[in-house]
Amino acid sequence: MNSGIGRFGLAMAALAVTAGPASAHHVMGGRMAATFGEGLLSGLAHPIIGLDHFAAVVAVGCLAAAHIAGVRLAVGYVVAMMVGVAVHLQGATLPGSEILVALSVIALGVALLRQRQMAAGAALALFAAVGILHGYALGESIYGAERTPLYAYLLGLAVIQSVVVLGAMYFARMMWRRSDDHTPLRLAGAGIAGIGLAILVQQIVPGV
Repeated sequence: MNSGIGRFGLAMAALAVTAGPASAHHVMGGRMAATFGEGLLSGLAHPIIGLDHFAAVVAVGCLAAAHIAGVRLAVGYVVAMMVGVAVHLQGATLPGSEILVALSVIALGVALLRQRQMAAGAALALFAAVGILHGYALGESIYGAERTPLYAYLLGLAVIQSVVVLGAMYFARMMWRRSDDHTPLRLAGAGIAGIGLAILVQQIVPGV
């Protein structure tokens, strides 16, 4: 097994141990972005410092890598995520959204762990549902902001999500070209599912 490939899978698995509360990740420390720069920084950083969102985007990219239409599937996730943000900004309420986000991370991790290629239509439906859920959750940190930081946040969010999901997709494809051993991606799937499980427990059992 290529050592770099192995480290990728092991690193994702190790992240499950350090998963923090889903509600804790906010680049502004809980303060609402007030300027274009703050909005852009928040949009760029939020999906990265939020381990649940980052794990989901990586999983989507790895799963999309198995399809010829992988780029369209990955972009479809980003579009759905932005729709989810818009839904939140319109004032819609989704009870238990953080629990649903955790469950979606588990589902993506299990799908990657199983290493069974889904039909493109099924993958698109899964990515759309997960994207809307995560977008809704990500919209919380900018809800109520002024127009300028809001637009900056949306720009940063779309850019960073696209970069991560496409980067994960191309990295997964590169791994498959170098080796027929899918163990590293299975390890990544296990780590992603573990992240989702850890966050789910934190949501259900306060103080854990």
